[in-house]
Amino acid sequence: MSAHGKGDEIARGRGAPEGASVLRMEHIRFTAADVAATPAVRRTQARLKVAAWFFAGLFTLVGAKLTLATVLDPMKPKPQAQMRRPEPPPPAPPPGASTQPTAADLGLRTARATISDRNGEILAVSLPTASVFANPAKLIDANEAAEKLRTVLPQLDAADLRRRLGAEKKQFVYIARQITPREQLAINALGIPGIEFEATERRRFPQGRVAAHVIGGVDVDGHGVAGVEGFFDKRLREDTSPLKLSIDVRVQQVVRDELLTAMTSFNAIGAAGIVLDVRTGEVIGLVNLPDYDANHFGRATNDERLNRATFGRYEPGSTFKLQDAALALDSGTVQIWNGFDASSPIHIGRFTISDFEGKKRWLYVPEILAYSSNIGAARMAEAVGGERQRAWMDRMGMLSPLGIELLEVRPPSAPAAANWKDIATMTIGFGHGISVTPLHVVAGTAAIANGGVYYRPTLLAANPEAAPRGGMRVMQQTTSDTMRRLMRLVVSDGFGRTAEVPGYYIGGKTGTAEKPGRHGYSKNARVSAFMSVFPMNAPRYAVYMMLDEPKANASTHGYATAGWVSAPAAGKVIARIGPMLGLLPDVENAATINAQLAIPLQPGRPAGAKPPGAPAAGAPMATPARPKPAPPAVAGPSAPVTTPTTVAAR
Repeated sequence: MSAHGKGDEIARGRGAPEGASVLRMEHIRFTAADVAATPAVRRTQARLKVAAWFFAGLFTLVGAKLTLATVLDPMKPKPQAQMRRPEPPPPAPPPGASTQPTAADLGLRTARATISDRNGEILAVSLPTASVFANPAKLIDANEAAEKLRTVLPQLDAADLRRRLGAEKKQFVYIARQITPREQLAINALGIPGIEFEATERRRFPQGRVAAHVIGGVDVDGHGVAGVEGFFDKRLREDTSPLKLSIDVRVQQVVRDELLTAMTSFNAIGAAGIVLDVRTGEVIGLVNLPDYDANHFGRATNDERLNRATFGRYEPGSTFKLQDAALALDSGTVQIWNGFDASSPIHIGRFTISDFEGKKRWLYVPEILAYSSNIGAARMAEAVGGERQRAWMDRMGMLSPLGIELLEVRPPSAPAAANWKDIATMTIGFGHGISVTPLHVVAGTAAIANGGVYYRPTLLAANPEAAPRGGMRVMQQTTSDTMRRLMRLVVSDGFGRTAEVPGYYIGGKTGTAEKPGRHGYSKNARVSAFMSVFPMNAPRYAVYMMLDEPKANASTHGYATAGWVSAPAAGKVIARIGPMLGLLPDVENAATINAQLAIPLQPGRPAGAKPPGAPAAGAPMATPARPKPAPPAVAGPSAPVTTPTTVAAR
């Protein structure tokens, strides 16, 4: 078969001249196999066409669907509320409960609760920190890791750190606790394999030394070990709502200032100061010296940690004469116009009771307090009797630990009922032969001044929405009224004159007790305290200032008694905290108020009453029968006084 057409190639024959040409002829031959294969090719082509049309249709449908969903009719997101199953509302919180969600509610790590004073000032707060530790098995080079870590934490001991990081058999080694977030970032940037972090917190005390003995402290793991931190440890860990204390940091600072000044001036070995609301029992201020920075609790010495106000135990001295007089008057055994023979010391066997600067004559009840007569107080106690005296002391909380919210509390030391002999009755009448904490004295005096109701001291701020705290009536209102006038007399005309502040009508009682030792009482070691309440026309606050072993100086003319060293400090505190607590001095009505509080040193006798020198009904004789000497006492809290001489307490 041949073909010839327009497209046929024209070629010259070999040897032909140029221009001469002939047509080249090509012959194509088809074999029988080629003819047989033609139907199969056609079938394959048909199948490919079908597949092409199928995929073209499929992609057309997908494209159309996408166009519909994204352009023509896009799907709008449904509201979240319609996608969740509705839940019932949470139950309403109880009245007074915090409405803020707790950390546990939010699924977060629970931080230790904040502690604040009564005005919201932060006393203790937990800040986020981290602890860094290592897995020595994962460290590539322990020495290199130690050097890098010390670039961020230079306080680490290099040799010790290398030794601990080189312990390949261990998988956990603490490097440092409570590092700051900045230190954590810096360590993380070092890129040391095997170094990891653990989220922790650090307890901080912004007030430092102020209220240190109230707050207490925490250990390295953040657990409370002293003070309020220890007492409320579980509550502070489990309930993140702030804990509000009754303490006022402003008052706290004032008390500390004046106490430190007095302690330094008279070279005392220690001191304590307390301010208490006599209407509620709330402790507004509680200071002990020496003290410590609560941020460094672990570095404090035992003496610095000693809470003299609630754990220190002292013979209260003449501050207890207020209890003696209140008991005598409330029991009806003694009347305000009765007199007692204080003309000479009382000798009972080996024991002698004498007065400091005694008047050496019969003294009326007001004079016994104003002049702080030990002899007169002993006679009054003798008239009442030991059984009534012990019951009174028990009722006034003087025989049991105070239920205040601190770990540092201590029970009083007093004779057992079987050992409460006549000598114990007489010496306890003027504050010897019994040892209590300063807070015992304050709580008992508050009950005498506030109308006769005893309130357990507390460090928790009262809830303004809750019912007032309950108290226990321990004496008649009339007894309290008389005692307020007698307490005022001590400041206006007695040994407490140095505490006077115009317009505040302070009442109180001095107390100087020589400290007992192995061989009797020491004349060079004494506790000088002043117990006061103001204003006596409407008592609000009790203020107690105590110096432990003060030394006399030129300004005190050689005396280190309470009237010279403690009473002036109490007056300075009252003058400063009065305005803070909303009590301004009332000098305009001074004449009227002083007249209302006045009581004569030698009260007039009602018609038919017997004069002093001739005992009234129930009063002691001028020369009472001498009891037999007390047997030697056994050392211990129940032992009676056994020193050969009971010296004067002022």
